[in-house]
Amino acid sequence: MKRILSTIVCALCLAGTLLAGNPDRQGEAGAYELLLTPWARTAGLNGLNVSFVSGLESIRMNPAGIARLKGSEAILSHTRYFEGTDISINAAGYATKSGESGGFAIAIEALDFGEIPVTTVNAPEGTGGEFRPLFLNVALSYAKNFNDRIYVGVTGRFISQSISELSAVGFALDAGVQYVTGDRQNFKFGVALKNFGTPMKFSGQGLAFDEVVEGNNGSIDVTFDQQAKEFELPSQLNIGFSYDVYAAQVNRISFMGSFIANTFALDQLGGGIEYSFKETFMVRASYKVDLGDPDIEGFSNVYTGLALGASVDVPFKKESASRIGIDYAYRTTNPFNGTHNLGVRFTL
Repeated sequence: MKRILSTIVCALCLAGTLLAGNPDRQGEAGAYELLLTPWARTAGLNGLNVSFVSGLESIRMNPAGIARLKGSEAILSHTRYFEGTDISINAAGYATKSGESGGFAIAIEALDFGEIPVTTVNAPEGTGGEFRPLFLNVALSYAKNFNDRIYVGVTGRFISQSISELSAVGFALDAGVQYVTGDRQNFKFGVALKNFGTPMKFSGQGLAFDEVVEGNNGSIDVTFDQQAKEFELPSQLNIGFSYDVYAAQVNRISFMGSFIANTFALDQLGGGIEYSFKETFMVRASYKVDLGDPDIEGFSNVYTGLALGASVDVPFKKESASRIGIDYAYRTTNPFNGTHNLGVRFTL
């Protein structure tokens, strides 16, 4: 088992190193919605829970955690992205145990920009029409448990972006591993490589334009088709650990830290804490910083600083294994007025 774990961790770290970018490439990727977090518990921890995330939320952070699910779980989530911009993220998913040691999950996420006025060169104030961009991704995950200590998972993600008369599609893979040990499985270590996939490219009628060309026999109308440039996906490597402290059997305090290596952005480092009472009421807080001087580099990540969250998870009825939970998170952003995440969780 130790050899398997070492091999997987080394492979993921090597892949992350090979994908590592340099300051000259930062800001050149696309499909940045792949880095957004629609799930409230993960958002409240600034995405630093790569080592211990479990259940459906693992499909975004570390697919290995899906195998740690005991039964089935469904989540509906709504995110007010950058408060004041009228942008939102809606997500839904389902995860379930598969066999004695496996887990399966599916999730769909949609980024809604609202209705945007149509403008042209001849009508810069608007034509009176509107269009609605749609950014959508669908993920499928499978994870497996080895000896109750090592969990390995993989996610395949279909990506679609479309605006008026233009669209782009792509495919990405996530892979992750979690190692759990301790008397109460209270020490956890996790590694996840995310958004490793095909370049994307926009195409469609929206890239065509008409031009009048003068010839020997007079002018003719010609339609030109422009070629858009390909763009890479924002690949990312996450390495993290966590340690749980228990008191009086009903109180849990989890401490965590995580390093995030971004191919097309500044690397980040963060730490967080989560308190749980009987796994029924939970509060969490985290703080994340950029590694590098934004004044020198000329850019910074929008999600730095503080994130807060809380959850209430209660049974449908007394002594029932089925539960319903409400999750909320708030993340500070620079600029804009922060992001709010709200989710409803059903556990069976």
